[in-house]
Amino acid sequence: MLPWLQQGSAPCFPDTRTSLEEPNGLLAAGGELSPEWLKAAYSSGIFPWFSEGDPILWWSPSPRCVLFPEQFHLSRSMRKTVRKLNYEIHIDRNFEAVMRRCAAPRANEQGTWISEQMISAYCALNQQGIAHSVEVYVDDRLVGGLYGLSIGRVFFGESMFSDQRDASKIAAFHLCAELEKADYAVVDCQIYNPHLESIGAVEIGRDAFDTLLEQCRNAPNSDPWAHKIWNTIDDAEHTKIICNT
Repeated sequence: MLPWLQQGSAPCFPDTRTSLEEPNGLLAAGGELSPEWLKAAYSSGIFPWFSEGDPILWWSPSPRCVLFPEQFHLSRSMRKTVRKLNYEIHIDRNFEAVMRRCAAPRANEQGTWISEQMISAYCALNQQGIAHSVEVYVDDRLVGGLYGLSIGRVFFGESMFSDQRDASKIAAFHLCAELEKADYAVVDCQIYNPHLESIGAVEIGRDAFDTLLEQCRNAPNSDPWAHKIWNTIDDAEHTKIICNT
């Protein structure tokens, strides 16, 4: 039977090796979405994913989709976009807006897993300096972005959106460039999809992911989120990069 986690107690998750094979990675149900629980979950390679009205479901799939910052793939067409498009990259300027845009209906998808409960929980983590958003603006209009959690030398990516072509890829490009400078080891992308593969994400097995997480979750880094301004990336000379604190 699927383990049921109790609210009002300290977070205590089952060993991720006990995750189900079908559906891949389902580990437990119940518990809560408090900052304490979420930090404990992500530090163990576990994340919540459930639909509105369902109990909280916790997952740890294998294989795991990851993106090593130095291996981000910038296609020729996207390189031209990065060079020519006048845009700004803001960090944590409007975290909630990014989550709500990620939650908006998309083509060929029904509903969203980013509920009001999830938005409230991750906004609390943003206030604690753990969750962050990378936001793309054109003419001061939010056109794309992503959000996730930063723990040790790992960025746990949660979701991204684009209202303009390649906007989410632009956000990911700048994220990876700055994470590489700050000596982050990996971006956890959770579950494979072709969009992630197109920017360089790969799949690794549970043992490899667990080892990487063990090595990096408590490791210090040069914290990019603490900087007021991210340095302009050489390959994007038309980009103004701003970090709001």
